Amino acid sequence: QVQLVESGGGLVQAGGSLRLSCAASGSFYSINEMGWYRQALGKQRELVASVTSGSSTNYADSVKGRFTISRDDAKNTVYLRMNGLKPEDTAVYYCAAEITTAQPMGVILSHLYWGQGAQVTVSS
Repeated sequence: QVQLVESGGGLVQAGGSLRLSCAASGSFYSINEMGWYRQALGKQRELVASVTSGSSTNYADSVKGRFTISRDDAKNTVYLRMNGLKPEDTAVYYCAAEITTAQPMGVILSHLYWGQGAQVTVSS
């Protein structure tokens, strides 16, 4: 069974830094695109950053220049380095990954998996 397990997060003052990690475990064929989303209280979940299997990255305008997404395929892990944190970055952060698994009868299936979420709180 494929799982994404997040670590990191916590409470930090404005201007501080945090790093989130998300490791995939289980049996799978490949990990395609990976990303981080966040959901603030009372708001919809939004994409923060994503990275393809070819290491191309994409960022929300609100985090460009402050956040950096990276992946380590040897460890099946995606990271989000967050610098210059602002109170408006406060949210639950979720990692997501499109993972391909081998199913019975030779079927190859791609599915979007989610981590359990990590609270990031930035105090002013």
